[in-house]
Amino acid sequence: MKRVLLLGGTGDALTIARRLGPDHVYSLAGLGRMPGDLLCSVRAGGFGGVEGLNTFIDAESIGLIVDATHPYAAQMSRHASTAGVLKSIECWALRRAPWQPQAGDDWREAADFADILHAIAPYKHPLWTLGREPLAHLDEIPPSQHWTIRCLDLHPGNARATIIAARGPFSLDGERALFDAQQTDVVVSKNSGGAATEAKLAVARERGLPVLMLQRPRLPQVEREFSDTNSLLNALEAWLHPHSLFDKTL
Repeated sequence: MKRVLLLGGTGDALTIARRLGPDHVYSLAGLGRMPGDLLCSVRAGGFGGVEGLNTFIDAESIGLIVDATHPYAAQMSRHASTAGVLKSIECWALRRAPWQPQAGDDWREAADFADILHAIAPYKHPLWTLGREPLAHLDEIPPSQHWTIRCLDLHPGNARATIIAARGPFSLDGERALFDAQQTDVVVSKNSGGAATEAKLAVARERGLPVLMLQRPRLPQVEREFSDTNSLLNALEAWLHPHSLFDKTL
């Protein structure tokens, strides 16, 4: 029996997971909502590094690793690639293309969190869309600023921070309303790619606002790389042939 270990946490990964049958495993870091409509096995939490991932691969007789994690989940991607080499199984990756600046964009690349803090110092109302990382710095917000932090899970803010728990996709009108309500004057973002969270960039462009874009990490080489879910699903079906990957009742 050929078993797939799908490493996910993104909308693209969930699309793939919904097509997997009960012989396969979908693994999540444990953050956000757990999907309840899947036929495949679902596990949450880390593996304990490469050694723990190797142990899981052996215990579950995994024959293929599919890395569909977030483009910034570089550590998990490195672990997956390394485990594939050590266990002599292939590691495939879904690598979402980054956003590209358009006419009217004012994007400024930042190397790390400290670089971002320095760059936003002149602004009063930054909108953070990096996920949870800014939550560890709520006590460091200068008196001249009020941060709006959007992430998946609700978290208490303070007098200088508003925390918004929300999951994309986000609409243009919704992002315009958010910018108005929070008086956003600069956006802090990862270059995640995809359509689900791209509307904030369009609104920043409309209003001539700068976007601090965190550099993408370097990701490891893998046996096969895909830019979209359909091509990856087709390759999975071929890899599993003659067994059926898809549940025909879906």
